[in-house]
This record gives sequence, C-alpha cells and structure tokens, in this order.
Amino acid sequence: MASAGLVMSNARMSKAANTKMSPFNIAPDIDSSSSNSNEYSCPTKVPLNGMQYTDVDAESQNFLPDQLGKKKCEAEYSPGSASFGMSVFNLGNAIMGSGILGLSYAMANTGIAMFVILLVAVAIFSLYSVHLLLKTANEGGSLVYEQLGYKAFGIPGKLAASCSITMQNFGAMASYLYIVKYELPIVIKAFLDSNDNSWYTNGDYLVLIVTLGIILPLSLLKNLGYLGYTSGFSLLCMVFFLIVVIYKKFQIPCPLPENFINITENVSQPQVNTTDEECCKPKYFVFNSQTVYAVPILTFAFVCHPAILPMYEELKDRSRKKMQNVANVSFLGMFVMYLLAALFGYLTFNEAVEPELLHTYSKVYNFDVVLLIVRLAVLTAVTLTVPVVLFPIRTSVNHLLGASKDFSWPRHIGITVALLVCVNILVIFVPTIRDIFGFIGDFVPHRGIHCDGRQHGFDHRRLDPQRRIFRRARRRPLVGVS
Repeated sequence: MASAGLVMSNARMSKAANTKMSPFNIAPDIDSSSSNSNEYSCPTKVPLNGMQYTDVDAESQNFLPDQLGKKKCEAEYSPGSASFGMSVFNLGNAIMGSGILGLSYAMANTGIAMFVILLVAVAIFSLYSVHLLLKTANEGGSLVYEQLGYKAFGIPGKLAASCSITMQNFGAMASYLYIVKYELPIVIKAFLDSNDNSWYTNGDYLVLIVTLGIILPLSLLKNLGYLGYTSGFSLLCMVFFLIVVIYKKFQIPCPLPENFINITENVSQPQVNTTDEECCKPKYFVFNSQTVYAVPILTFAFVCHPAILPMYEELKDRSRKKMQNVANVSFLGMFVMYLLAALFGYLTFNEAVEPELLHTYSKVYNFDVVLLIVRLAVLTAVTLTVPVVLFPIRTSVNHLLGASKDFSWPRHIGITVALLVCVNILVIFVPTIRDIFGFIGDFVPHRGIHCDGRQHGFDHRRLDPQRRIFRRARRRPLVGVS
C-alpha cells in the first residue's frame, strides 16, 4: 500500500510539473524560418482537377495564417506546363527587341569600355529586380501584379499596376508593328525590284495582313508556354542577324568609301579632321552631344519584367529558384548577343554608324541579298515578339474584368481581338512613332512605377512576413530601381 501510494504521489507531481511547464512548450514559429526558402508545403493534400498535390510552391504560403494558407493553396495554385527551355526562349524573346539595332550607335557614342560598364550594370540591376519581383510574389502570395498592388495599396495600387503594364506593353506592340509597317514594304520592293505603289507594298495593308495571318493566331493560344517554339525561332533569327554582323565586319573596308562618308556627314556624329588611321581606331571612352541619347538605349536593354510573373505561373514544377535560373540563363544569353552585335557593328563603321544598324549597311550595299534576308529575319523576330508582349496585357485586363471567373474562350478571344484592333488603329492613323511614345510617356514616366520599372518598389516593402499581415503603409512616392 505504501509503495502504491508513493507511485500515485509521483504521478501527481509529474503531471503538475508538466502542467506548469506547458506554457514553455511552444511549437516553433513558422516565421522563424527563412522567408527565402523555396521549400513549402500545404498542411493537407489539396485536390486539383482530380489529382493530389502534396507540395505547393512558395507563393502559396509563408505569410498567411494557417487557415488562410489552406484556402490559398486550394484557390490559386495551378500546375504549370511550360518547360525550363521553353520559358528561357519566351523570356529571351521578351528581352530581345528591336533595340539591338541601335546598340552599335550607343557604343559609338559612349566608347567600348563605357558601353560594357553600362551594359553590365543594367544587366545586374535588371536581374536583381527580377529577384525582388519573385520575392514579392512569394511574400504576397500571388502571381498577379494587380493582386500584389491591391494588397499593398488597395484599389489605387491595383489600377496603377494594371494601367502601367497595359500602357507600357501597348506602346511596345505599337513600336513593333511600326517596324513592320515601314520596313516590310522596303524588303518586298527590293526582292521584286520594283518601285510601284501596289497594295502589297502599302504598309497599312501589310501590317493588317501580318496581324491577321501571324499575330492573331499566336495570340489566341491559351498558355504562354505554347509560344516557346515561336520564341525560339525568333531568337534564331536574331542569331542569324548577329552572324551576318560579325561576317560583314571582315568584308567592309576601313576607312569606308569616300561617298559613304559624304552621305553620313549629317547623320550621327559631327565630322572632324582626322586621319584614316584615327577613324579606324576604336575609342574606349566617348563623351559628346549624342551620348545622352545613347544611354536610354542601354537603360532599357533588358526590359522584360511585365512577363516575369505570367511566365513564373506557367513554369512546370515551379519554384522561385527555378524561375530565377530561367532569368539567369536568358539574361546571360541576351547579354552575350547584345555585346557581340554592338561590338562588331561599331568596329565595322566606327564613327559613321547610324542609329539603325541595318540602315547603315544599306549605305554601303545598294542591293545585297544577305542583308535583305537579315532584314526579313529581324522583321520575323519582331513580329513573333508581339504575342509574348500582348500576353501580360490580356492577363491584366482579364483580371480586372473577371478575376474570380473561370477561363472563358469568348472573353479570351474578345480581349485579344480588341487589343489588336486598337494597336492597329494606332499604327495606321498616327503618323510617327514619336507621337506614340510621347503619349505613352505621359502615363508611365521613366517606367518608374510599372512592373518593368521594378514593381517591387511599391509591393515588396509593404509586406510584413513577421506578423503575417500587410502593413498599412505610409504614403510614399511610387519609385523603382530604374
């Protein structure tokens, strides 16, 4: 009896001790883990389209309470279908634009060393801004710019994100179609060796034909991943352009023919009395009246940010680390192409290079089949870029019109057709491309607030992962890295 009583007494004391110590037996806080980790999972398996997913990517968790996190996994997670390679092609196509034609001019007005320094700096800042965009999506629990803007600033933030994406990409689409409007008739006339003004050499008709025959069918695709093949072909066209630029460097003599110098006297640089050796000697640092116009060409050389989150959403087996690797590969490839195209274009013409590199070649060759094919390849690349640029606009408009609705083909087709109709009207009836950019610039000054302008400037800093809520932020100007 005494031993039994002793056992019962010890049990009571142990239970009391456990009760007293229970306030200190607290489970580790979720927030104590690094918010940069890419390994997150939902508390339970979530049925999606009849399948079970035990692991869900980063944007579904980490800043929400447990119950909201479960709803987040069920509501917004959708498996992507785009492979790593297709995503690299799409992002590279979004980066690569017609601006590559002006990089040689930028190098001529900054010098080789200064150009490389600026290009490296822009690439690093742009890549870092991609990192912050992905981190914003992770902390914000959304892959939609408008939703991130709404969580940061409410309705004004949502509208600001939507308008900035729409205006920026709309202007990019207009610029690409302007190139088709004015360059395609020249190529057709050169191939036909004719100067007549038939309908098939009219830029207005040609831009409509290209839109209906190529751009519209590609733009109607449901997923961005399907454009990976056309994006790969577009990049292949630009690689062909780069090869021809390198090849022509060893064909065109230096100094240039006298008649070429006379033609280009009033084009790019003020002429000075220099010897032939000085004209052919590359310069490493250049400061002149045209330098200020060359810097913006470099500043926006890696513009692709409106497409980052849509591509992230469609990435197969996505994670922040995997999408960052996609960006790293794309940026590296475009950096090499930019540098080689600018360097060999500059070394070919030196101070005589014009703002548009292909136009400079036309001053040397009255008719050259290879250069005509290159011009056609550039037009093809520009045309195939339009559907990639249109995709973020359609996503933005679709989110505003029916964010909570299921996918609808009529709405999808209607938004696509409406956007293409508007941009074609703009291209046909506005006389110059400068008028378009003057109009766009009033809405998106210096690209400072839109997603290309590093939208994390107003989204990422509004998140408070330690308290798992969004802060009621102080009113500050909308600024970005650029």
